[in-house]
Order: sequence, then structure tokens, then C-alpha cells
Amino acid sequence: MTKTRIAAVDVGNDALKANFGKLENELYIPNVVAQDMEDRPVIGIEELDEKDPVDNLHIRVHSPALEENNVVYRVGNLATKTDNSTELDPGSSKSEEDQTLVMLFAAIALDAVESGTFKESKDSVVDATYTLGTGLPLREVKEGKDVGYRSQLLGSVHQVEFLVTPRYQGKKVNIKFDEVKVYPEGFAAYVNLIMDNDLKVINKELIDKQILIQDIGGLSTDVAVIRNRNVDDDKAQGFNLGVAESLEAIREEIRKKHGIELDSRRDVVDIITRKNDRHHIMVKGSRTNVHDITDHILLELAKKEYRFLRNVWAKNSQSEICYFVGGGSAVLKDYLKALNNKLDGFNIEFFEDENESIWMMANAYYKLIMDYVNRENQKAKEEAAATKEK
Repeated sequence: MTKTRIAAVDVGNDALKANFGKLENELYIPNVVAQDMEDRPVIGIEELDEKDPVDNLHIRVHSPALEENNVVYRVGNLATKTDNSTELDPGSSKSEEDQTLVMLFAAIALDAVESGTFKESKDSVVDATYTLGTGLPLREVKEGKDVGYRSQLLGSVHQVEFLVTPRYQGKKVNIKFDEVKVYPEGFAAYVNLIMDNDLKVINKELIDKQILIQDIGGLSTDVAVIRNRNVDDDKAQGFNLGVAESLEAIREEIRKKHGIELDSRRDVVDIITRKNDRHHIMVKGSRTNVHDITDHILLELAKKEYRFLRNVWAKNSQSEICYFVGGGSAVLKDYLKALNNKLDGFNIEFFEDENESIWMMANAYYKLIMDYVNRENQKAKEEAAATKEK
């Protein structure tokens, strides 16, 4: 029987978050890639293996699922240090971008070599099989894009070769999926609200309520309407707007006004959400307030997001509460609260622990894929017992 390992992966616009195995490994990798040459120069090559592989991911990816195949990439933090790095563009579909797959394969390959779950051949090849739980924005699921995305992953072997990466240089990982479950992001957030990691119900009072979940991501916003413990497909809405465009606008204004080049949107998020020196940057060694820039751009976005909430609530007037989730909610929380206090006064809820909001999807996919695996194992046991009795 083939050994398989659990992977629950949220390829968010800002960063990939992933849980593996029995939650013994988690990965957080900024969603930034840059095409690169095979033999990247490294200062102090002899010290390479002392560095963290996550911060120095340099790989070649081969997969029939990719439009551009056999390409060398810097991934994550390493990619932010180049001039040609790319982040997902507003308006793009997560399911149709090579970048989504490159991030997914990179994270799984890294887990495969780190976990020691799979045997490594003499020529440094690891054959790894995973059961994957992941998700797509509601809009893409409603358009049926989850079907093609799943079949691309299931039908092939995907290879990641580690090039100039600490500790894993020269290793190749062949990734196969024995099952792939693609969940709508709004429903995943609901599951995370009502179940713990052992799949026990923790918020019984939410089970039979009609609730809204507004998931603000980098490229899209989903407003899921949950009734009778399911997403109401007809009422749920996906919007082609997230925080990415606003983060880019802030980055550009900071560059124009202060002459400071921020590496990626991740840097902007850090400036807006960090505990100390929030809304400040260093300019020529001096601490400088950029609140005037961040404030007007984020307030405009919050007004648009609030309009989404108002429109969906108007069509679902019996809703009792709306939960704001996702990385974008952490960025806009203060603005949305202020607007709500001034305007409609809806019953809205945020997660005070920003980390919980950011990891919500990866944690939800873990719960959903574990529920699937447990049910499949139970079914297999019952079939084996029935066969024995015959």
C-alpha cells in the first residue's frame, strides 16, 4: 500500500500557509516568485547549508499542469530580493495561474524532504504521495474552475528539483496526489468556526444560525451565506476586489513621496499591521510616518468592502452575524469597524488574533481533509469486516 501524507494548503495572495501530516509541520511562504538562472551566485557558498531553506528556495519545476514548464524559480523571501519578482495580479484567477502551482509544489516538496516520511533513492530522488486539501475563491468554484484545477493535479507526476537551496541542493521530489479536495473558501471558513482540530463541534450556537462570512483576500472577496449548515450557492457572492491593488498603490505612493522602494506587498502589510511603529518607515535612517498615505487608500477600499456587506445583507435580511476573515480583514479591521459604527451598525465580528484570521483557511482545509480521510478509513474497515463475514 502506498504511503500517503496529509497536506492542507492555502495559496493566499499574500502568502502560502500549509499544514502537513498530523500538524507536526507548518509552512508560511510569501507568495512571490521570480524566474531565475540555474546556478545563482551565492556569497559564502560554504555557509549555504547553515541558512534556512524556507528563506532560500531555489527550484526547477517540471509539471504538465504548468503553461511554462521546466522553469527555474526563486520562491518566497528569496524572490523578493530580485527586480523581476511577480505577485498575482488583480483580476487573475488563482486556478489558472502557474504561480499558484509553483507555490503549491514548492511547499509540498519542501515538506517531503524535511519530514523524512518518504524514502530517498541513491540518486537523491524522493517519491512522495500526498492527500491534498486546498481551496479556491467562491467565484471560481461557482464558475466550475475547481474541476479542471483538481484534474490537473491528480492526473500527473509533478517534479521539484532543489537547486541552490540550503541542505537540499541536488535533491528531486516527484509529487503524486492520491486524492485532491478543492473547497470553496467561504465554506472552509465556516468549518473552521464550528470545529476544532479533532473535528468536534466547538461553537454549537452557530450551527443553526444564518450567518455571513466575508473573506477578504488579496485578489478577491467572498461573501458566503451559511444556512442549514451549508453555503447557499445562489446567495453567496464573489467579488473581483481584494487588498492587492491598494497595497500596490501604497507602495507606489511611498516610492514617489519618500523615494523608498519596498520589496513586496508583504512589506506594506507589515507596515500597516505590526504591533510597534505601525504606519512608519525608515527614510535615510529617520523614523517617518506614512499614515497619510495608508489612511486614505485603505479607507477607500474599506468603503467598497462595506458596500459588499450592505448589499449581501440586504438580500439576506435574516442573517444574524457577519464574520470577517482572511488577511485583508486584518488589514482593514479598524476602518471597517469605524464605518460600521458610523453607518448601519451591523452585528459584525473580527478575530482579534490576526494570526488566527490569516491561518484560518489552511486550518479549515486540514479539518476538512482529515474528515474525508477518517470517513474513507472507516468505510474501508467496514468493507473489510463485511468481506470477512462472507
